[in-house]
Amino acid sequence: MTEDAATPDTSPDDAPSSPGFEELGITGPVLAAVKGLGYETPSAIQRETIPLLLGGRDVLGTAQTGTGKTAAFALPILENLDLQQRKPQALVLAPTRELALQVAEAFESYAAQMPGVHLLPVYGGQGYGVQLSALRRGVHIVVGTPGRIMDHLAKGTLDLSELKNLVLDEADEMLKMGFAEDVEQILAQTPEDKQVALFSATMPATIRRLAQQYLHDPEEISVKAKTTTNANITQRYLVVSYAQKVDALTRILEVENFEGMIVFVRTKNETETLAEKLRARGYSAAAINGDIPQPMRERTVGQLKDGKLDILVATDVAARGLDVERISHVVNFDIPTDTESYVHRIGRTGRAGRSGDAISFITPRERYLLKHIERATRQQPTQMQLPTTEDVNSTRLARFDDAITGALEETGRIEAFRDIIAHYVRHHDVPEADVAAALAVVAQGETPLLLDPENDALSAAVAADNRPPRERTERGGSRDSRDDRGTRQERRSRGDYTPYRIEVGRRHRVEPRQIVGALANEGGLGRDDFGAITIRPDFSIVELPSNLDHSVLDRLRDTRISGRLIEIQRDSGRPSRAPRRDRDDRGHADRPRRDRDDRGGYGDRPRREDRPRDEHRADDRPPRKPRHKD
Repeated sequence: MTEDAATPDTSPDDAPSSPGFEELGITGPVLAAVKGLGYETPSAIQRETIPLLLGGRDVLGTAQTGTGKTAAFALPILENLDLQQRKPQALVLAPTRELALQVAEAFESYAAQMPGVHLLPVYGGQGYGVQLSALRRGVHIVVGTPGRIMDHLAKGTLDLSELKNLVLDEADEMLKMGFAEDVEQILAQTPEDKQVALFSATMPATIRRLAQQYLHDPEEISVKAKTTTNANITQRYLVVSYAQKVDALTRILEVENFEGMIVFVRTKNETETLAEKLRARGYSAAAINGDIPQPMRERTVGQLKDGKLDILVATDVAARGLDVERISHVVNFDIPTDTESYVHRIGRTGRAGRSGDAISFITPRERYLLKHIERATRQQPTQMQLPTTEDVNSTRLARFDDAITGALEETGRIEAFRDIIAHYVRHHDVPEADVAAALAVVAQGETPLLLDPENDALSAAVAADNRPPRERTERGGSRDSRDDRGTRQERRSRGDYTPYRIEVGRRHRVEPRQIVGALANEGGLGRDDFGAITIRPDFSIVELPSNLDHSVLDRLRDTRISGRLIEIQRDSGRPSRAPRRDRDDRGHADRPRRDRDDRGGYGDRPRREDRPRDEHRADDRPPRKPRHKD
């Protein structure tokens, strides 16, 4: 959940003369929810934006991540919501599923006092069944990624005919990821009289053109973040895919010397799920979230203070105002997309002049958030490496030694057991060292004391996620094409990449950046996971990591680019089974390529099997004669 409705205590935005949310026009249950969350003073962008949106104006906002823009557009939308209308009234487009989920969670918190509000996050990787059922029942607000929104529009399952509000969040990131065409197609399928709010960290020419075409006399707003963090907090990050997060956290817990820890996750359900997984692995962990009654919350926090509890798994709102000196570490299990939430989170450690540690898990496609954090905090987080099996084994042996040393100090109990061991040795003729080893086995149970370095799949997976971005030149940050080609060729020779075929190509007007954006968003891939991309007339070949998890492919199977299902599969290098005339366009370099028009083909027009029967010969040319007699 975002905490972007609040500003840091040191910000000038918190001056007593600043208007409250009620002065901006927020009333009733929305105002009650905002106050219930502990928000008192609007941030700069909220002061500028909320009155404009409540007044019906379009807004073009230049705002860095972390300035509080989620509440700036969410509160006016909820204030004007018609609960009797069952078709979507508001659509928020976000570049990634993480941001879509975070925005949806923020909407839910702001609508906590509005029973009957139905909100639906729509993103790749989630089954269509849940989304279709919700849309059939009726949804007031939809928050989604462009690719999945396009899918629903193409299927006719999303009706935007009654749309009143459209928000483009992180618009520059959407365009960088190749969603420009999808965004424009979505905008074209919405009512003319809708209200549009566009927010972007930068304002390049493409954003300007988009605003000029689809926004009506927008009011321009520009706000910069002013957040900073304590210098005594050490900030580190680990690039790790979502599937490896729990195992990576377990490794870190084994080797880090921590007293108390808060692990931040995005949703209420995740607090319970993660806390349960940590308890199953032997850690003293508990969850707190907005649904937990205040007495239970106070009891849990008290256990953390008293040392009866070591790990607290929390959401942003649940941890607001939490001040426990024993907290030495904060872990962002889910990195927040707004920097103010990040600052509030890591501020739970390093209190009262003490040092603190903040560790953030960042998926490969969330790397761009690092720059936002650096700008907002004026500090550069250090990339850390996943603890190796040797690190874990050393820690475990040290703890085992400490346990033995501690037991030896209990001389009274040792004397009693000494006689028992001597009795066993005399009657079974077994060396005392073997008896001690056998007792260690009994004490350890079925779980091995040491990890096997030869079977360390986790380190291999995280190492792949942590591949550094390709070298950039010092001038303007452009890539050196020769080095890039050499690196790619080297990786291909090692077998790091595998070619995959997707059924969208040049005649569908697809570009490499659209492919990268769609696959990265739907499959959770990073930009460094892509090798060469070859676009053919009817399909494309994309090089992806050879160790690609099956779950990633499953998420990608329903992906659409330019409204077309990509049907991703490993490229066999052989033509399709269906009889085709464009076989030489499939990239077979060992076959002489012949121009299809010389063979009487149809050039870049749709394939014969894709065209209606009554259009098969709807051209000026006479039908082709068969090559062979029947």
